[in-house]
Amino acid sequence: MTNKNDIIKVFTGTEIQVLLLKGELEANGIPAMIRDDFNSALSAGFFSGSPSSLYLFINEADLEKAQPIIDEVNHTDSYEL
Repeated sequence: MTNKNDIIKVFTGTEIQVLLLKGELEANGIPAMIRDDFNSALSAGFFSGSPSSLYLFINEADLEKAQPIIDEVNHTDSYEL
């Protein structure tokens, strides 16, 4: 059973992608949190995760509002000038 106060993972990507999406979400009033397992593991003396993958989390209650923003960022071609 889920609780609308649960924190859920909504995106996994590179640092640039995650920071871009986090900025877009927060600009729309949706708080977001980044988790980096690789650096966390290194700090603890272990090797785990991928150095290029970060995880973005939001409150489950914000998912409906966040989904269009997540979809837009996922489908944006960052190579277009």
